[in-house]
Amino acid sequence: MKSSCERPSGNSVDLSIIIINWNSAEYTRKCLESLFENTAGIDLEVIVVDNGSFDACGRMVLSEFPKVRFFQSNENLGFAKGNNYGSEQATGAYLLFLNPDTEIIGDAVPRMLTLIRGLPKAGILGCKLLNSDRSLQTSCVMAFPTILNQMYDSEIMNRRLSIVPIGNVKDLQAELATAQAISGACLMIRAGLFEEVGRFSPEYVMYTEDLDLSYKVWQAGYVNYYTGSVSVVHHGGGSSQQRKENSYANIQMRESIFKFLKKTRGGAYAGLYKKAMFLNGVARFGILSLASAVGLLIGQGSRYRSSLIKWKAIIRWTLGMEKWAH
Repeated sequence: MKSSCERPSGNSVDLSIIIINWNSAEYTRKCLESLFENTAGIDLEVIVVDNGSFDACGRMVLSEFPKVRFFQSNENLGFAKGNNYGSEQATGAYLLFLNPDTEIIGDAVPRMLTLIRGLPKAGILGCKLLNSDRSLQTSCVMAFPTILNQMYDSEIMNRRLSIVPIGNVKDLQAELATAQAISGACLMIRAGLFEEVGRFSPEYVMYTEDLDLSYKVWQAGYVNYYTGSVSVVHHGGGSSQQRKENSYANIQMRESIFKFLKKTRGGAYAGLYKKAMFLNGVARFGILSLASAVGLLIGQGSRYRSSLIKWKAIIRWTLGMEKWAH
């Protein structure tokens, strides 16, 4: 790991902001611009770790943001290991893990820091996430996975049935609420607590790391909080359509949830989850196939193609036919 800035000796700050870049230098630039425009008066440091993408992010950071501590990894460490490495370099009393495709709105960061300092038994604090068009992202808070809540497309259900609590939060506009799990796109936690619960678990290839951390914090007796009083734009959060067309991402998401359920509820429950996903996949594939056939008659058959590909891949995963995912 190459560093552009050595860790200060004997110095500490109030807040360390950790950003993991992977082929997203332009997003990282905009993220850093929004950070420095909206964090005046906070004693903080910003740490950027490039996860082996070598996309000129380091050169950009050095020339445009000389105060940022930049670390270059020779390989893709993944979300968990990359952020864990960043936390090892941090000197802050609190940590803010921030996705590179986020942009800070107004005084979101100082308000979150003030808020978490005063909350009883504070675990993780998250905030309202907005899509690029400023619509609300319901994934800013999440429920711990169960077989039941994984049987439907939670993003679609949350948009259409706003009365359904999301991760125990009934109103995403609420000033403050307790939540089960907080999105890793913008996640604030006390540095000591992050170490106490064992940091991000590295066994997940992608997805579920934030759910796992939230669960460990909850298990340790702390409370996870959500505030709808501040907002952060999360551009990547609106990429559900891309995920539909990406079999790798869809399978890895289910594989990560399978690992989480096995870890937290046992192998038998995780096995039932996989069987339930098989039945769910077969039912959805059948309905979509019928809809596609009808659509062909009226010239709209292609609209179901991506969903058919998605559920075919998931069915194959439940049958153990996607060996690379294990």
